[in-house]
Amino acid sequence: MPPLSFARLADVPAETLYRILWLRVSVFVVEQAAAYPELDGRDIEPDTELFWVEEDGRVLATLRLLRDADGAARIGRVATAADARGRGLSALLMRAAVQRAGERWPGVAIDLDAQKHLAEWYARFGFEISGPEFSEDDIPHVPMRRAA
Repeated sequence: MPPLSFARLADVPAETLYRILWLRVSVFVVEQAAAYPELDGRDIEPDTELFWVEEDGRVLATLRLLRDADGAARIGRVATAADARGRGLSALLMRAAVQRAGERWPGVAIDLDAQKHLAEWYARFGFEISGPEFSEDDIPHVPMRRAA
């Protein structure tokens, strides 16, 4: 398994940050044909950490961990390169992010917005659907929460 890394944006090497953002745009904007502001300002918030798995200088999977205004932690922007799927890389990142959230903010719930077809996958990490289905960029989503 390739090594996992995480850091605040200011501590991510510039080339690695470029590769993380390239992967996110490749998956969410190009592959899923969702034209939306990928750079939403949340990556630079002081509590945000980016997680990634890199192999041979290539970012294969990524996610971000941040804190919402209501105090809950949030996992988002979970993406894996198409040719790296099925290797357990996003699961590795999810386990690490859940653990890190517990270390940083003990007793805090973790929220995420899952594409509906991935809700069962997120349930493997203790997340449960916490509200009604909604559409984001014409893709059905469900809010999910992992209790503190």
